[in-house]
Amino acid sequence: MASHSLLVLALVSSCLLISVHAQKDAAPAPKAAGPINLTAILEKAGQYTTFMRLLTSTQVSNQIYNQLNSSDQGMTVFAPTDSAFNNLKPGTLNGLSTQEQVELVLSHVLPKYYSLVMFETASNPVRTQATGQGGGAFGLNFTTSANQVNVSSGMVDVILNNALRQEFPLSVYQVDKVLLPLDLFGAKPPASPPPPPSPTDAKKPKSSTSGPASADGDDKPSSAVRNMGMGLVAGIAAMFIGFL
Repeated sequence: MASHSLLVLALVSSCLLISVHAQKDAAPAPKAAGPINLTAILEKAGQYTTFMRLLTSTQVSNQIYNQLNSSDQGMTVFAPTDSAFNNLKPGTLNGLSTQEQVELVLSHVLPKYYSLVMFETASNPVRTQATGQGGGAFGLNFTTSANQVNVSSGMVDVILNNALRQEFPLSVYQVDKVLLPLDLFGAKPPASPPPPPSPTDAKKPKSSTSGPASADGDDKPSSAVRNMGMGLVAGIAAMFIGFL
């Protein structure tokens, strides 16, 4: 009877162990969160080829990658579509210097994570990654109504209508227009006129031209030579007269 009880206990224990191991094997292992790659997000979504090229050529993609994975503030990116770039005036991008292209791309990046709801309480103008570049403001202004968020660069107004990603620490929103910064594309102030001459400069005597002075100077040696020649001729003539 005792041996029978031991056998039953052994069987129950074996069943419990098998069940525990089966549950462990069935449970999926938690995935380690990898670094966030903005370029991969845009590539997967499609229609952002030009913006991706600018991110790479200006090395802003590296800056975003490093900041995303080292900052606790997160970031927000406004990604213009290829159609948005195609609608620009011909030569708009090629007319920018390398530094100006960097400023253009950085003006589409906020150094803080914003969900759509957070724009309702944003304090305008919101600084961008370009703020302070070359002394420019490069700010963006946001207005909300119902479920709609509008963003303005001072030159362009557009609606945020498609979130490619909206999870902390990165939100990416599609924009159908390039957010042309006022600091780059706004009217330039007229050039300041040259300063008036100082009173000291006005009192200085005008320098005489070198032409007449040099001519007078040249005439003096010539006159002396002529006078010497005439005197020599007169002396010789007087000697001949004396002999005669």
